[in-house]
Amino acid sequence: MSNDKQVDSSRRNLLVATCAAGGVVGVATAGALVSTFQPSERAKAAGAPVEVDISDVKPGEMKVVEWRGKPVWILRRTPEMMASLPKNDAQLADPNSEKIYQLDMPEYAKNEFRARSEHKEVLVTVGICSHLGCSPSSRFAEGPQPNLPDNWHGGFLCPCHGSTFDLAGRVFQNKPAPTNMDVPPYMYLSDNRIVIGKDEKGEA
Repeated sequence: MSNDKQVDSSRRNLLVATCAAGGVVGVATAGALVSTFQPSERAKAAGAPVEVDISDVKPGEMKVVEWRGKPVWILRRTPEMMASLPKNDAQLADPNSEKIYQLDMPEYAKNEFRARSEHKEVLVTVGICSHLGCSPSSRFAEGPQPNLPDNWHGGFLCPCHGSTFDLAGRVFQNKPAPTNMDVPPYMYLSDNRIVIGKDEKGEA
């Protein structure tokens, strides 16, 4: 009889130990699953505002950063570049940016420069062609060039199907791209630091 009790006691202890171990494994597994479903830092960063130092962008130069997985161009235009913009108006499909591509046009960018008035020389635009999503290349030099008109004042050329945009990201007439390039929400933290994806109204 005592041997049977010892056996039962041993079995009970083994069962308790096994269940406890199983519980630990279960908790560990559950923890792994929970952490798997949490968004990664990269995923969170993909839609988060991006701060950019533009102190190194000289007049006539452009900096490219990533926001939401897309290239955002920051172009500091020269006085000559700024003066060329009105010359394009008659040839543009939407000179006043009345149509939207993917983002609503911020009120502060509804002007010929498509920029904030306090820094109207700085263009901030999503560098994506509104035709099929290619990224145009810069063609800042004026004058005749391959695949560009003889009266070219500088801008961007999409290598996929030839759509052309001026130095404010506005598309020219009779091109595959139906709308101008997007201007994302952005604001200045200082004269040389901006945040893309956020403005006075909040985050995009």
